[in-house]
Amino acid sequence: MCKNRQASFEGLRHQQLTRYITPLREGGSLPALGEADDGFKYVVKFRGAGHGAKALIAEMIGGEVARALGLRVPELVFLDLDEDFGRTEGDEEIQDLLKASQGLNLGLHFLSGALTFDPVVNDVDPMEASLVVWLDAFLTNVDRTVKNTNMLVWNRELWLIDHGATLFFHHSWKGWEKAMLSPFPYIKDHSLLRYASRLEEAAKIAREKITPELLDSIIDGLPDEWLHHDGSDETPDEIRAVYKQFLKGRLAESNIFLNEAQNARQALI
Repeated sequence: MCKNRQASFEGLRHQQLTRYITPLREGGSLPALGEADDGFKYVVKFRGAGHGAKALIAEMIGGEVARALGLRVPELVFLDLDEDFGRTEGDEEIQDLLKASQGLNLGLHFLSGALTFDPVVNDVDPMEASLVVWLDAFLTNVDRTVKNTNMLVWNRELWLIDHGATLFFHHSWKGWEKAMLSPFPYIKDHSLLRYASRLEEAAKIAREKITPELLDSIIDGLPDEWLHHDGSDETPDEIRAVYKQFLKGRLAESNIFLNEAQNARQALI
């Protein structure tokens, strides 16, 4: 992990998706392994799948907040998909997905040879576990359970992937003020909670690294074309403002979910 220093967000690289290699049929979102014009392979998350652009928003915010905490996350890049891409794909479902995903999508650098993290088999540092638990309580991530850890071991190091299930408040949108102050009771199911013995220290580090200014810079980096929510006539800037208020408010009241995590861990051990 990175040393304890002020984190910053530099923005994402922008590449062209040049080759669809194979679908990764995990869940209902049909991510895929693809190649971009920089010669690297990426796990591609498509805006035309499942929860649409909201999943990409959650993926980008979640991944970059995790990186700012010093946790390992594969590089995220914007991947542009033009109208000719995938026309030779024989699978109609995939062809429809690609057609619905024209424009900007999101890619995670492919970690070749990585293995799924298993908390029973793989060791984890208590501080690292505590930072991951804090992160997921902050972002309201319902998808880092024993059944689906969304973590990999690569070069003997822990890497976080798939933050598309974070910020679940935005799937209903209304009532985000109440969701902002949620203690997040689902933290009791977190796969690393048992090992998170340094939550108080992790919270202190997190509050130093995750600043309102950092959150502003990450959210300002969201593409306008992702910020058009169904059933809402808000502009991209108005939608950004809600994400900013939600995350800044959650940061300011972080003791609410920290206490929940500490109590859940105490009950567990």
